[in-house]
Amino acid sequence: MGKRPRAVEGLGVVKVVVTGNLGYVGTVLTPLLVARGHEVRGLDTGYYGDCILGPVDETSVAQQINRDLRAVERADLVGADAIVHLGALSNDPIGELDPKLTADINTGASIRLAQLARDAGVRRFIFASSCSIYGASGGRQLDEDSPMNPLTAYARSKVDTEVALRAMAGDGFSPVFLRNGTAYGYSPRLRVDIVVNNLVAWAVTTGKVALASDGRAWRPLVHVEDMGRAMIAALEADARRVHGEAFNIGREADNRQIRDVANAVAAAVPGSIVTFAEGAVSDARDYNVSFARVRAALPAFKPQWSVESGIVQLRDAYRKFELSYERFDGREFTRLKQLLHLRRLGRLDEDLSWTGPSA
Repeated sequence: MGKRPRAVEGLGVVKVVVTGNLGYVGTVLTPLLVARGHEVRGLDTGYYGDCILGPVDETSVAQQINRDLRAVERADLVGADAIVHLGALSNDPIGELDPKLTADINTGASIRLAQLARDAGVRRFIFASSCSIYGASGGRQLDEDSPMNPLTAYARSKVDTEVALRAMAGDGFSPVFLRNGTAYGYSPRLRVDIVVNNLVAWAVTTGKVALASDGRAWRPLVHVEDMGRAMIAALEADARRVHGEAFNIGREADNRQIRDVANAVAAAVPGSIVTFAEGAVSDARDYNVSFARVRAALPAFKPQWSVESGIVQLRDAYRKFELSYERFDGREFTRLKQLLHLRRLGRLDEDLSWTGPSA
């Protein structure tokens, strides 16, 4: 295994299990953790293992466990100090494919994971929640004490998991809830089914910044690397600062209307124009949130990206790795399309379990 990780404030020597480490966020988070001196054990079922745009460095993972979240064993977690739980069916379209399946994986399997972790002596459980739990803000800026109003199966799964994990908090087991804004930014395991990444891909591959809605809805946006930095800050913080707490993750400057993001994309990709789908209407998911709590409790978390700099990063990566419209529109970088592709091949059954060896 090599040299042991250095001690960090709050937890001492940290061995971290990252669920979903072969996904969009996990592929970015893992090198950040290792750079901080942490030892990472990856746990992933492999749905998106081959969905790669650019080079991936997997050498930093001390151990890779290929396992469905629903089949995690206590032995997978023994010896770990903390878990960063990213693994989930990861967006609204997948959630609505089968709401019961979303509940089984995102909520049921997450609760079981936390129970096994607590029994195995894991001290900190960082849960990747979502600002989508707020649903719609009605023009108000929402904080962590605002009412939850989940509008989708995905958002409901995050609410239900938070409630269950909070009830498990106690001496020796500290759940932390990071309510991430809508992610954007380059990851080798790209996603184009999230708004900023999608709009930049439209612009680079077609010259059109294609909006499916009227673009008036507000979203809090956060770069995937800054999400990773928030997870590390929560991991390294003194337990008294984070025990059982929820934090919105992002920065106020990146509470944006989608049409403003589209205009920023058009400005960054010369020759592109903003277009609206015929009959485009407002998106019901419309929320603007405050990040005051995370600034106060986790001063080590300092976001380093803006939407504008992230758009440039994506533009340059798409060009460098020659993202074509065919790949953009294909199955690799859209989560629902990839799962349906694996089903069609007979590699996944109806409940998204592997029928043979995983990817």
